[in-house]
Amino acid sequence: MTTASQVLAGIAVLASACIYGADLFAGLVLRAALSHLDDHTLTTTMGYIHRYGDRRLPAPFLIGLAATILTTATAALDGRTTAAVAGGIAVTAFVVWIGLFFRVSAPINRELIAAALAGETPANVRALQQRWDRIIPIRFGLQTIALAALCTTLALA
Repeated sequence: MTTASQVLAGIAVLASACIYGADLFAGLVLRAALSHLDDHTLTTTMGYIHRYGDRRLPAPFLIGLAATILTTATAALDGRTTAAVAGGIAVTAFVVWIGLFFRVSAPINRELIAAALAGETPANVRALQQRWDRIIPIRFGLQTIALAALCTTLALA
């Protein structure tokens, strides 16, 4: 079962790295760049970014989560306790991440998408973006924990 664990862990790392990279880019580049845009351009830009991101990024997230769960299960079945614990840490980080996404990020995304599609600029667009920006370091941190735990699981496989 070790080969299966290694393959699953590799898939989990690669799929999860997509979300990690998106959150890293948002935190390091996007936040700073968006501060220079006028409100209408901010609304349109982020509305369309979220429109496509919210449609396309669930696939790698769900693949990564499923592969992480399967990696953790195979490690536990193989009696590799440390690898299973590391996998459990990754699963926990992903579950907290998705909870924060649906509670904080997704409602903001929907509001910006609707405004962009309607050609409108919400009066509170800066406040919306600031709320979205505040959670990015937490999301990035959770992705970092998850990927580090997955790499640990892979190293122990």
